[in-house]
Amino acid sequence: MTIAGKIESTIAIPGGVTVTMKDGAVTVKGPRGELSRNFAHPRVNIAIAEGEVTVSSEYPRISEKAMVGTYVAHVNNMIKGVTVGFTYNLKVVFSHFPMKVTVKDKRVEINNYMGGHAPRYANIVGSCKVKVTGTDVAVEGNSIEECGQTAANLEKATSRGGFDKRTFQDGIYIVQKSHKVRE
Repeated sequence: MTIAGKIESTIAIPGGVTVTMKDGAVTVKGPRGELSRNFAHPRVNIAIAEGEVTVSSEYPRISEKAMVGTYVAHVNNMIKGVTVGFTYNLKVVFSHFPMKVTVKDKRVEINNYMGGHAPRYANIVGSCKVKVTGTDVAVEGNSIEECGQTAANLEKATSRGGFDKRTFQDGIYIVQKSHKVRE
């Protein structure tokens, strides 16, 4: 909402969630855990009062308006992460050579991709959990950035340049994101 040169947006804090701010870092605590992120910007202010977070800027420029919207989206994602969490569902697709996908420590090992002998690896970012059930892979966690990067690492580990994706469809692909469910 813009009021005579001031850009301002508010976010309601749901019950069971606490939001605190110290030295430009916003910390959100909820039933699933805690997330913290630095929001230091010279022309964007964040205030926490009366059960809501207010993100505002005194400078009515396009860049500050975009930054206010970005901060609001990040705080909303943090609140959703500590209340319900995020899940990325991936599918292991192969035609001739069955892939074996296993989780080992902080990375996922992919064996027999396109009949290759060398295993491929995808790093698990942050505190995400990866579950492999047959040809289904689930990436779960509180941080949307960590879950998204882990899912992208899995896709990237099975990409092959120089091959037509319409013909050579072997790989691991994101099929559903919990925050973008189609109704």
